[in-house]
Amino acid sequence: MTERSRATGDSSTAVTDCVIVGGGILGLAVAAELSKRRPDASITLIEKETELARHQTGRNSGVIHSGIYYTPGSLKAKLCRGGRDSMVRFAAEHGIAHELCGKLIVATRPDQLDRMKALHDRGRENGLDVSLISPDEAAEIEPHVNCVGAVRVPSTGIIDYVGVCHALADQARDRGVTIRLGEKVTGIEPDTASHRVVTDRGDIRTRFVITCGGQYSDKLARAEGGDPDAQIVPFRGEYYELVPEREHLVRTLIYPVPDPAFPFLGVHFTKMIGGGVHAGPNAVLALAREGYSKTDVNLRELAEVLAYPGFRRLAAKHWRTGIDEMIRSFSRKRFTASLQELIPEVRSEDLVPSPAGIRAQALRPDGSLVDDFLLVERPRALHVCNAPSPAATASLEIAGTIVDRALPALADAGVAEGPRG
Repeated sequence: MTERSRATGDSSTAVTDCVIVGGGILGLAVAAELSKRRPDASITLIEKETELARHQTGRNSGVIHSGIYYTPGSLKAKLCRGGRDSMVRFAAEHGIAHELCGKLIVATRPDQLDRMKALHDRGRENGLDVSLISPDEAAEIEPHVNCVGAVRVPSTGIIDYVGVCHALADQARDRGVTIRLGEKVTGIEPDTASHRVVTDRGDIRTRFVITCGGQYSDKLARAEGGDPDAQIVPFRGEYYELVPEREHLVRTLIYPVPDPAFPFLGVHFTKMIGGGVHAGPNAVLALAREGYSKTDVNLRELAEVLAYPGFRRLAAKHWRTGIDEMIRSFSRKRFTASLQELIPEVRSEDLVPSPAGIRAQALRPDGSLVDDFLLVERPRALHVCNAPSPAATASLEIAGTIVDRALPALADAGVAEGPRG
């Protein structure tokens, strides 16, 4: 096999085998997996920030999800369960902080018991070791919780996902992957035999391109000529933390029974792997794709959302819930009242603001949320266009699926295959 040139960004002739766009956990997992299974391939990962995991990966709650919520047979359900096991093994092998502390999903009113039982049954159908427990049994795990019943999910855990990213980056670099930070992709131009990836520091010719662009995943796909049949709508998740002297109120993770009429899980309590307890998130429309504060506004991006038929249909369907979320966004009293449904002892003065995150949610033109992972395949390209929670949990398994689908095009380029990791 002939040796392949690694692209330098300023060369018009060198061609790299694969360019990966995005330095979050998914892009890094793909780089590590692809470099293992294609050990002779030249691979470049491009990240627009000067540090890895600056957006969804570095701002999530750090939960290792069990997969209880997801439709049996869906890609989410399949990859989450396998991904949880893979992630725990990876963390143990690389000395990354993690803990399988378990979680309670609690019904706080009798009218939620049927939904709680249905969730338990779904967990069983997804192959999970879950159990229905009484209020007294729940109190043995979480003494301060308010409930009339609960589902115990022992396989849920917490982890340092930023630490996972750095371990994946080290693994990829050791296998020859070039990671370029502080470089923004501004275009992807397909050609007959390769793609030209245009960045603010030069162009790269590549035989295959994989985009894991989070908030900008739909734009990257369309720039290359793909059609995800969906648009990313950013929702800001607003959190508080319990002050240190009140952290004893939460031992593990406490979630409400989700409302099927609302597309998010509701405010909950999450023990953090680095210490502390997160409370939230509230879910409101972000005014920019990376609008982490209430004052972050990108008028063009906001106009795109407001003009999108899918968003208007979603807003028309959930306007009452949306107004409640907006009020709670500006009212600590209302936020506290939501948390008190789970733990009545929580007081407003127990809460301090915590950094927000953004959920990049793909939305169909008819107003329906894309409920599963969405991979858009193209000749010599693959775009990850919807990867919300549990994407971090499932990232190692998603990476394996992506590489599986990319193999034929890479094989056509004459790149030899190694074993799946």
